[in-house]
Amino acid sequence: MFNFLLQTTPAVGASNMMAQIFPFMLIGLVFYFLLIRPQNKRMKEHKTMLAAVTRGDTIVTNGGLIGKVTKVADGELTVDLGNSVKVKIVASMIADVRNKNTPANDTAKK
Repeated sequence: MFNFLLQTTPAVGASNMMAQIFPFMLIGLVFYFLLIRPQNKRMKEHKTMLAAVTRGDTIVTNGGLIGKVTKVADGELTVDLGNSVKVKIVASMIADVRNKNTPANDTAKK
């Protein structure tokens, strides 16, 4: 009886193996387009934003502090928070740069 069962089981072929691997490849592709690619794009935009920070820019930190940049060093910024309170922050902790030169609402130009 055991020999009969062994004889009737099909051998694993290349097409059957491809059918087993395809779902994993599909999951990997979905992960790339939904998670990895947007994160890399966001990191690239953040790096360009950090490279463009200059003295006089208004910034928002990840902690929610808003201040004006008074000094830009090699990875550190000195920020004036108001009332002559100056703090040093790490440049990678900037969440947003609000330039005083950029218009806040450009719909009036139409």
